[in-house]
Amino acid sequence: MKLTLIRPNLGDYRSTDAMPPLAMGILAARAQGWDVAFYDEKAEPLPKHDKPDLVALSVETFTARRAYAIADGYRVRGVPVVMGGYHPTFLPAEAMQHADAVVVGDAEGVWEEVLAGRRGVVRGDNNRPLDDFRIDRTIYEGKKYAPVELVQYGRGCRFACDFCSIHSFYGASLRARPLDRVIEEIERLPNRFLFFVDDNLFGRRSELLALLDALVPLKRRWFCQISIDVARDEAMLDRVAAAGCAGVLIGFESLNPESLAQMNKSWNAVSGSYAGVVKALHQRGIGIYGTFVLGYDADTPDTIERTLDFALESNLEIANFNPLTPTPGSALYDRLLREDRLLSKTWWLDPDYRYGDAVFVPRGMTAQQLADGVFDARRRFYSWSAIGRRLFGAASIGLTIVANVISRREIYKKQRRALGS
Repeated sequence: MKLTLIRPNLGDYRSTDAMPPLAMGILAARAQGWDVAFYDEKAEPLPKHDKPDLVALSVETFTARRAYAIADGYRVRGVPVVMGGYHPTFLPAEAMQHADAVVVGDAEGVWEEVLAGRRGVVRGDNNRPLDDFRIDRTIYEGKKYAPVELVQYGRGCRFACDFCSIHSFYGASLRARPLDRVIEEIERLPNRFLFFVDDNLFGRRSELLALLDALVPLKRRWFCQISIDVARDEAMLDRVAAAGCAGVLIGFESLNPESLAQMNKSWNAVSGSYAGVVKALHQRGIGIYGTFVLGYDADTPDTIERTLDFALESNLEIANFNPLTPTPGSALYDRLLREDRLLSKTWWLDPDYRYGDAVFVPRGMTAQQLADGVFDARRRFYSWSAIGRRLFGAASIGLTIVANVISRREIYKKQRRALGS
């Protein structure tokens, strides 16, 4: 029996920032007795005449239109299709128009039933313990991925931000894998650099401290996503640095207190000033990938300008300026739908949508001003002159150069691209 696993891209093209998707390795590890092939459209073209016994696609909102086209092609050839991931979890009826089975939630525990022939909407258990976590990394071999190993310690996030669908996916559940198995996995990984894919590595304090202690003797360099409240604890930052942390992704999101309140993230502002957070991390040699969301009701074109100024003046190693984008499953999407402010209720399927477009009516500016302002911020932050100036304060000059060149390239490659094209 042949099984094909596919990660679609936004369209039929390759990306330079691709990293191996853990979800595909998890599915492969649980497909005992199957001949598994994995294709990652971010790193390679898909086969044109593939005809396995089953094909499974991992679908995100931005890749949904492309995923549906791929799925339809397989079904025309008589191949049954399975879909899973965040987007099908929140819109299973939509996904079922292009699939024979849709996995809602985590796949472990029900994936085996799908392989055995179960069809329709199959609901996983997002509270299932992670002590049976398995992954087959051999499916990543030979693909053009960044030289970093992805590791998962836990799932879930203790916060419920308005624009984010993670809390809707996992609820209040916070689960961590047995630490000894995580460390055993890391010890087997060949690359020195690791990226913890946890939505927020700083979940439970006791579990984090245990992980940091275990990482110290491994002498790995690692990156993770954290919430800004870690900056309250200088002693914790010292332990993070001592454990080998090279960089963190922090959702600063906004400089505007009203916007932070509307996105249910007021706690961001009470964790010390943003400048203090940046200084504390940089003093410890930890680079920062700062993300910002622009377009809440109190935001204006001047908000975008001030946000860019902060990112440049703070010498953030990397930054991402995002137009507020309501995705299914988020409180934001539900609110804008009720307020009748969505320009397209299913923008991810709209053939007129282009990457970077605003998809709702903002209060403090026009949709076009939001889209243009965000792209201008990206363009100016990643101009060659700005990259050169930021190198002087970078925690790691080499990594910063590589990350900025790749980010600049991807920004121009994606901007105004039609989804699924």
